[in-house]
Amino acid sequence: MNKRYKKFLKNSEEIAFDLQHRATISNNISKYEAAVKVGKSCYLNLDETKRRASRIKQEALANLDTLLVQFEDSISKRGAKVLWARDAEEALSYILPIFKKHQACHCVKSKSMITEEIGLNDYLEENRIESLETDLGEYIVQLAGEKPYHIVTPVMHKSRKDVAQLFYEKFRTPANSSPEYLTSFVRKLLRKKFLSADVGVTGANFLVADTGGIGITENEGNALLSFSFPKVHIVIAGIEKIIPSIGDLPLLWPLLATHGTGQQITAYNSLITGPSLDGEVDGPEEMYVILLDNGRTHLLEQDEQYLALKCLKCGACLNVCPIYKNIGGYTFESIYGGPIGSLLTPYLSNFKDHIHLSYACSICGRCTENCPVQIPLHNLFLANRRDAVQQGYTTPSWDLGMRAYQELMVNRRVFDLPPGLLKNLAVGMFGKSFWGPRRMFPSFAGRSFSSQARRKLGEEMDN
Repeated sequence: MNKRYKKFLKNSEEIAFDLQHRATISNNISKYEAAVKVGKSCYLNLDETKRRASRIKQEALANLDTLLVQFEDSISKRGAKVLWARDAEEALSYILPIFKKHQACHCVKSKSMITEEIGLNDYLEENRIESLETDLGEYIVQLAGEKPYHIVTPVMHKSRKDVAQLFYEKFRTPANSSPEYLTSFVRKLLRKKFLSADVGVTGANFLVADTGGIGITENEGNALLSFSFPKVHIVIAGIEKIIPSIGDLPLLWPLLATHGTGQQITAYNSLITGPSLDGEVDGPEEMYVILLDNGRTHLLEQDEQYLALKCLKCGACLNVCPIYKNIGGYTFESIYGGPIGSLLTPYLSNFKDHIHLSYACSICGRCTENCPVQIPLHNLFLANRRDAVQQGYTTPSWDLGMRAYQELMVNRRVFDLPPGLLKNLAVGMFGKSFWGPRRMFPSFAGRSFSSQARRKLGEEMDN
């Protein structure tokens, strides 16, 4: 058992019994569930829509190399500069020279998980460049010195009172300020930053191959301002974001909105095809697109797990996952928490150090059921577990335990042999080390189930 696994178990046990935390998460997710139920009801045939979206992403992965080159060719013809990055370090190495070239010291950044993946904010801070999050949720966690808690809802772990207290401490706003007041306060503050920013940084929801476009969907308009006002626009996107055609967006954009927030469509949907042209008033003078691999081609090589690259990052799997609901986002200690993060992280980082995340799953299948692109998430967890065993990443004690479990399950007589009293005694002595110190193991009956069943069947036959 590696250190990360031990820490994961310890933190999981602590946070699962933090009743205030669970109440906050339960309240916030319940609002999501209600909204998504309404959003899904607008589809005449949601299953068919999901099948079509799945085929689009499947086609994109099957032709990834061709589509990426097509995208590069299309957007380069309109003046954008495309840079290919093998990993986070190479992606960051491109960024500082861009800031130095334009003598930039301040940038505004829209919500982007991939910038979290490469550690952009910390990198810019180390180089004395201010990087300001402009999404309200991201701004709140940045203000608190924290990382996003959730792929779509970065501040899901905080209540209204928590946010009001944070703003009171940082800005001396009125205590217990309403969400409306704080939203207005942040809007005024950020407007000044948008006007003075040297560089705007965004991610991409989609990379459209045939038109060479960057598809961005949002609700606050902060991304729109981040690439419209500054003179320089930097896009950082994973290579799996590619889709074949602009004709795919009318299906994918609403589907992403419905599963992400319950909306039929988000408020702002932008397709950026390059820097501003001669005569255009709005838009950046220069545009850079950094296409990041960072383990994605390694994942693409896997026979089954490559399907995780179809992910739209809607966050639906997190919101229905019983594990995520109990242990929260930070316990995973990965950029992408929940089911999809548990699958991706071993490939985006180190497989051996993060394989324990693939065991943080009850295999209930709710993530698979709710995925808008039909990723068989729970089956991929089993594939990761299989690979961990085959590659020798399990401990001798784990292997011994699994063999013993297998013997018990295939040979019921072995399990039925000890009486209930002896089983309860064994559980009392050793159960807490496996079951956890705060959970009560159910008591075994005096007689085995099969014994009781045979006795009952005999009585019924006698009658």
